[in-house]
Amino acid sequence: MKYWIKRYQSACPGVRIAYNPIGSGAGGAQFLRGATTFGGSDSALKPDEVERSKDVCRGGRAIDLPMVGGPIAIGYDVPGVEDLTLDASTLARIFDRKITMWDDPEIRRLNPGADLPSMPVRPVHRSDDSGTTQNFQAYLAGAAPEVWTHPPAKAWQGTGGASASGSSGVASEVTSGVGAIGYFELSFARARQIKTVSVDTGAPAAVAPTPATASAGIAAARVSGQGRDMKLKFRYDASTPGAYPIVQVTYEIVCDKGNQQATLPALKSFLTYTASKVGQKDLSRLNYAPLPETVAGQVRDVVDTLS
Repeated sequence: MKYWIKRYQSACPGVRIAYNPIGSGAGGAQFLRGATTFGGSDSALKPDEVERSKDVCRGGRAIDLPMVGGPIAIGYDVPGVEDLTLDASTLARIFDRKITMWDDPEIRRLNPGADLPSMPVRPVHRSDDSGTTQNFQAYLAGAAPEVWTHPPAKAWQGTGGASASGSSGVASEVTSGVGAIGYFELSFARARQIKTVSVDTGAPAAVAPTPATASAGIAAARVSGQGRDMKLKFRYDASTPGAYPIVQVTYEIVCDKGNQQATLPALKSFLTYTASKVGQKDLSRLNYAPLPETVAGQVRDVVDTLS
């Protein structure tokens, strides 16, 4: 958002966009109170939130517009292990405290050449309500339902483990605790040089988190929202070669009707830019995944109809 806002305001200096990155839960809540023109969230609106939005979106309702994607990287700090492969079942057991040592037979099976130490596993999760948490738990529930029986909520549902606020907090915990493993956006792993897990999806080769492999994962999703809502549904147990399965999409939440008339032109202009080819083309450099053009084109069509 900082990148988009800077580029947009340099081209349109008469428009000021104030964006506060306070997390998906708080951002969605502010929008539903009518405090903001749009909200950003890494998880789509729930039915009860859509119903509540009708008080803010007079004559309409809130809708989800996917705007950028990205891999949820699994970062780890295990001495002597530079490459680590895990699958959904093993990740679910690690984060639910059913696997507690790094030399567990399941981890050894997936990493036959690694010198895995006899060291406790220290999983780290978000302490705040988070769309990243919801998407990660959705992956675990979708790809390993026999192991991960918890609901994919914004609040962490697993058993035990350390916690920290925000992706930056989880990344800090991983880098400061030997044997730690946690989840966060790829940009945090790249910025702090944190080693990341490749995921065994059943494809011929394990898949590492990159903007390109995340875009491949997003391309396999389908639009499942009603009307103009563009919520995406992922198939987490797919084994498409080169497609990273732990992905999330950031949605911009807006009213389909009933937007504030004073800010509507700027809202439509800004979102048209972010969904444009120009707005999407440099996202890989920022470690995010551009939307497939088929999805971005639909987003632009919907933005044009906002009223």
